[in-house]
Amino acid sequence: MINVFDAVRDLLKLDAVCIDNNVFRLHYKATVVMLVTFSLIVTARQYVGDPINCLVDGVPNQIMDSYCWIHSTFTVTKKIGGRVGKDIVQPGVGPYREGEDIVKYHKYYQWVCFVLFFQAVFFYVPRYIWKILEGGRIRVLVNGLDDVMITEEQKAKGIKLLVDYFTDNLHAHNFYAVQFFVCELLNFVNVVAQMLFLHYFFEGEFARYGLDIFRFTDMEPAERVDAMSRIFPKVAKCTFERYGFSGTIQKFDGLCLLPLNIVNEKIYAFLWFWFLFIAVISGINMAYRTTVIISSRFRLVLLKMKSRLSRQDELFTIVENFQVGDWFVLYQIGNNCKPRIFRELVSNLAALQFNDNEDV
Repeated sequence: MINVFDAVRDLLKLDAVCIDNNVFRLHYKATVVMLVTFSLIVTARQYVGDPINCLVDGVPNQIMDSYCWIHSTFTVTKKIGGRVGKDIVQPGVGPYREGEDIVKYHKYYQWVCFVLFFQAVFFYVPRYIWKILEGGRIRVLVNGLDDVMITEEQKAKGIKLLVDYFTDNLHAHNFYAVQFFVCELLNFVNVVAQMLFLHYFFEGEFARYGLDIFRFTDMEPAERVDAMSRIFPKVAKCTFERYGFSGTIQKFDGLCLLPLNIVNEKIYAFLWFWFLFIAVISGINMAYRTTVIISSRFRLVLLKMKSRLSRQDELFTIVENFQVGDWFVLYQIGNNCKPRIFRELVSNLAALQFNDNEDV
């Protein structure tokens, strides 16, 4: 368990050399840490505490608890609404006619801790793929230029190496950039797929879960139908069947408390809003990335924001001569350099490109 928490803590550390962006980190850092933490909380309460307590006459409590945990509990659909203490005992709990009234079985709670963990794994997959594809290129190119104690001699040598690198590899970075753009797309596809999966996992209830919570708070107390109680009931029914002394089947109608759902409902209420947030942010990022690919003027604006100390003509020269992949590698280097060093790199690259154009 300690090793797991150490791994989660390591995810929070900032990398010495940045090879992605803030939107990417929302997926593989913030979201992964949340999901793993939630999984550990649910696991601790599920396997260390007492996740279910059932009460029924004629069946020992321990046997009833184990039976209902394994075979699932259920709620009566027509008893979801109503005033607690007057119309109903608890949402979804009440008498029903077998085969006529609709009941909803709750089978998911044994799987919540595992689902949360595997969701964390899928959120980390694009990052893992990008690390393999990236291969440490930016770290090698930066080569100490991110060090605050760098000497003038080291700085000049590092800038010269970068200028020589771009000279020898100009227009050879498009595939590198495309790989990163595809990993960004995977992030967006993953979060949308996760939301669809949870909607299926909770039997068509998750898509409107957050909106239902808002609507619940605005309704009159006597008319409220708690969305969290509908998906995560704190009290549910369970029917235990066994043979009587004469060989006939006897049914025991039990009442079960599910204290674990107090935690589950809060976790998935938060995840509903969080997944929606990062889905919107990732969608905006995809629009941003599309604009970067098709608009050289937009790339010029971004490079100007990254290197405010550089002259306009220098930046224009670079954007005119660099393809999208070259621009992307240069921009990533700028994310890992001090502004003064990046300005000198831009000036050297612009001078080189300008001289090449004059020769032509």
